[in-house]
Amino acid sequence: MIKILDAGPQTTVQDLGRAGQMRYGIPPSGPLDRMAFVLANRLVGNPDTAAALECTLIGPRFEVTEACTIAVTGADAPLTVNGRDRPRWASIALEAGDVVKLGGARTGVRVYLAVSGGLDVPLALGSRSTYLRGRLGGIEGRALRKGDALGFFPAGDVRPRRVEPRAIPDYTNEAPLRVVLGPQADRFTDDGIRALLEGPYQVLPQSDRMGTRLSGPRVEHARGHDIVSDGIALGSIQVPGDGQPIVLLVDRQSTGGYTKVATVCSCDVGRVGQARPGQSLRFHAVGVAEAHRLLYESDAVLETAVKEEIA
Repeated sequence: MIKILDAGPQTTVQDLGRAGQMRYGIPPSGPLDRMAFVLANRLVGNPDTAAALECTLIGPRFEVTEACTIAVTGADAPLTVNGRDRPRWASIALEAGDVVKLGGARTGVRVYLAVSGGLDVPLALGSRSTYLRGRLGGIEGRALRKGDALGFFPAGDVRPRRVEPRAIPDYTNEAPLRVVLGPQADRFTDDGIRALLEGPYQVLPQSDRMGTRLSGPRVEHARGHDIVSDGIALGSIQVPGDGQPIVLLVDRQSTGGYTKVATVCSCDVGRVGQARPGQSLRFHAVGVAEAHRLLYESDAVLETAVKEEIA
């Protein structure tokens, strides 16, 4: 069991998400940085779908009551065990009574912590992910608090592992986010599209798991910002009447009546979720075929990222 001594500002239980519920207005939730989450699970021998912790800006301090293996990925935050620095992006064996502490993120926003076996919390609509606005999943649908205790399932294939350096993301990377224009790109002027692609846009403090709010050049509408409500995909860039984009994320609403100028490619959505308030983002338009190629390349990196340590 994990005993939470300090929880951090927003530490939640997540798995890969709650599929098939958008039709009822319930978002998938799950990790904002899917790649970092999956790598954490693979480092401790878990299936990709196992539940783990997502920590925002500052992680928790906790004690383990029995031997287990953990791994920490995502934002660059200091990790200690019993006060001694330990490596991130690698598996770490713990003994009963060990105290783990995750400090404040130096780059990036979300840190992921997986435990061998996966966290044992009740399923809610087929998922263990926490949806904070709906008070669903995780621990009573809320962020962790001091005094909480989390069980974990028996461990599977636990061996020393690490992530190859080439696969560790650089959260200070300022390369443009790749987007596919649409589905309502025709509702914007040429100047509005040009403004989106020239940027830059600054991440606002009001950003959260529902969406990243941006401030920058106005994305001008050609004939109004309202449409008949339609479905919203992960990474949709919605533009309300003020012309300021919002990139919609894992806790997004299921439908919306504002025009959507573009959609962030799947392989770049994690970078949006790791962008800090005040950080600048830029966008670059690609075609659908290019977006498919980028996703294929990203998946190929993920498949070869984790290596076993040689004793």
